[in-house]
Amino acid sequence: MDLKLGCPGGLYVLRLGHRPRRDKRITTHCGLVALALGARGIIISGGHDEAVVDSIRDVADRWHVDFSADLAGSWEDVVREFKDRGCLVVHLTMYGVNLPFVLDGLKNAFRKRGILAIIGSGKVPAAVFEMSDLNVAITHLPHSEVAALAIFADRLFGGVELLSSRSRGLIILPQHRGKAVLHRISQRSSI
Repeated sequence: MDLKLGCPGGLYVLRLGHRPRRDKRITTHCGLVALALGARGIIISGGHDEAVVDSIRDVADRWHVDFSADLAGSWEDVVREFKDRGCLVVHLTMYGVNLPFVLDGLKNAFRKRGILAIIGSGKVPAAVFEMSDLNVAITHLPHSEVAALAIFADRLFGGVELLSSRSRGLIILPQHRGKAVLHRISQRSSI
């Protein structure tokens, strides 16, 4: 695992139980939401799937966003590594404490320690509930891990990610109709 870990002070996402034949699209969407809404990286555990990681990295590269996407053999090792670095481990699940009740504490922990947010795929192992520092519910009804991650990141960052662009390359010019994209000139020398 070649992670550019930055805890304390960042949001990372651990995607549990990726199933290559079934989850390519949803796992890619988890990565894209993480990238777009302020996370620093995603770690994918479960079935080995370089294509999904390459797809997420390609988007980060094309948009010049500092974002890591990596595969992990063992989700337990990832959780231990983040805990050893001082991060708060938050499992997003419908069985947790409602997000509004713990949001202030999460924001405070985020500023001081950083957060590893865990999102599942399929049946989440019971050990995830035990190893996490906090199990957080977006709602107590079944829902998508993509939606849970988006709502969690939006609330954690207080909506500022909706107004800013992390892209250092392509810039979207907001339009009422049509679309306009600027390409920043590379600072690299051609020498």
